[in-house]
Amino acid sequence: MESLLLPNPSVSFRLLQYRSLCPKKTMRTCRGVTGRPRCAMDVPMGGRAWNSDTVPKFTRMHVRDPYKRLGVTLDASEEEIRGARNFLLEEYAGHERSMESIEAAYEKILMASFQKRKKSKINLRSHIKQKVEESPPWFKKLLEFVEIPPTEVILRRAFLFAFMGAWSVMNSAEAGPAFQVAISLAACVYFLNDKTKSLGRACITGFGALAVGWLCGSIVVPMIPTFLLQPAWTLELLTSLVCYVFLFLACTFLK
Repeated sequence: MESLLLPNPSVSFRLLQYRSLCPKKTMRTCRGVTGRPRCAMDVPMGGRAWNSDTVPKFTRMHVRDPYKRLGVTLDASEEEIRGARNFLLEEYAGHERSMESIEAAYEKILMASFQKRKKSKINLRSHIKQKVEESPPWFKKLLEFVEIPPTEVILRRAFLFAFMGAWSVMNSAEAGPAFQVAISLAACVYFLNDKTKSLGRACITGFGALAVGWLCGSIVVPMIPTFLLQPAWTLELLTSLVCYVFLFLACTFLK
């Protein structure tokens, strides 16, 4: 009669066979708390019964040191720690507590690494601040004329003066870098005027940076060994490259 109620006769036959093997009194207790089969029909068709005792367990599950739990050293790199974590997760896949223990150790190492980096940055800033406070008075006065602009501003101006330097080097065989130096000086004065709102002060600072850069270049460039330089690189060209550096520093970091 039950086979008539089911769409598949083979299913009804298995159901009747299951009930014959597992009586009603024992059907409620046919499966234990652990999920292990207690009768033959609990075994899946075409497969083996799952047994929690056969699942490998992580032996270092209760080790408190996260490095020892993952089996890595204290000076292990991030790639080594990540590789150990992935290997253990694959090795003990299926055991929930083991996987949770591995993930907890990995997250603990990451958090400790983050805290260490954050602390090192704070210590570096405090160290620099302490060095500035211990510096001579003339150095403190000099720092009053210096400011650190946003990173975007620094990169834009560095690209501009680097382009001027590359342009001068590429045209070194045809003409001197006078035109590029003039454009760099005009750009420096423009940036300084935009910052100080004083054209006179901007012009004085720009020409001063150009003069100091040309003087330093005239002194430093002759000291460079000739085998390190290209034959087409003249003293005027190399001195102009030094001027670009001073013009960049003046218009970017001076107040």
